[in-house]
Amino acid sequence: MNRRTLLSAIAATSLLAVTTGCSADSSAAAQDGTTTVTLALDWTPNTNHTGIYVAQAKGWFKDAGINLKIVPYGSTAPETLIANHKADFGISYQEGITTARAAGQDITSVYAVTQKTNVTVAVRADRDDITSPKDLDGETYAGFGAPYEKPLLQKVIQNAGGEGDFKQVTLNTSAYAALYAGKADFAMPMPTWEGLEAELSGKPLKNFQLSDYGFPAIYSTLVASSDQFLKKNPALARKFLAAVDKGYRYAADNPDKAADLLISENKSVLTNTELVTKSEELLAKEYYKGADGTIGTQTAERWQAFADFEYKAGLLVDANGKKLTKAPDAAEFFTNDYLPDTK
Repeated sequence: MNRRTLLSAIAATSLLAVTTGCSADSSAAAQDGTTTVTLALDWTPNTNHTGIYVAQAKGWFKDAGINLKIVPYGSTAPETLIANHKADFGISYQEGITTARAAGQDITSVYAVTQKTNVTVAVRADRDDITSPKDLDGETYAGFGAPYEKPLLQKVIQNAGGEGDFKQVTLNTSAYAALYAGKADFAMPMPTWEGLEAELSGKPLKNFQLSDYGFPAIYSTLVASSDQFLKKNPALARKFLAAVDKGYRYAADNPDKAADLLISENKSVLTNTELVTKSEELLAKEYYKGADGTIGTQTAERWQAFADFEYKAGLLVDANGKKLTKAPDAAEFFTNDYLPDTK
């Protein structure tokens, strides 16, 4: 659940000639009369994907006339598959879509799986000397090598009253393992997975929420598509997202049952059933629903705040790899137009 890599490379011409077995041509009907829709995963199946697998197990895609083909995560990022029209939909995240869309790629967020930012700044629970991000000055950060990590952490530390001056190493193991091995002092794990995994392993973490220190809220898990697919298949897109939404609403209301369905669909991958169940319960309690109870929706304000941060940090480039000279209009990066009317 840690695919946080540099996606500005999506703009590189070497990635435009994507060769893959999946196709975004949804005009061909399957033998049973359904229409095939492809969804590219961003990682191995996990609780971020629960709503998808719930809808699949319950037959809600088939009921909508859709034959869903889930494309396993491989060497090609789902953002690349979507932008090059090799997948109809895919699981993504706000930084990935912001980077790709700013570079002129054809990708649009259509559904927010999580409403609360699903990443924290974390240290070992027994680090009594670290009571605030300001105490991270001079310490060592274990990260994933993505360029947005340093400016994000600098902003958080500075907003907490520190200087934002720290050392960096790249993770080659889990965040909590690196911290308890003494290889680093802090990391940015996902509390709904690595945080729980750490707790179950007897190596608990102490977390600092980014939003408590003035950092814009992030849509950590999204479903994305392309403008080309959406404009060509609006009715199909709405049917697909209606099934997705039904799956995540079921997960939000029935986390234990949803966890069982996710596990049953992925028995060879999800062997730690306690971790999956606890993760699903935490997602249902704090992450799927917004403060107002909404599920799936996105706001222009939230997208623009993060795009402005990335622009000011010099992280956004155009299709030629040149830094943008003005902040992009992030209202173009997402749409709520294909969501079901749940009022």
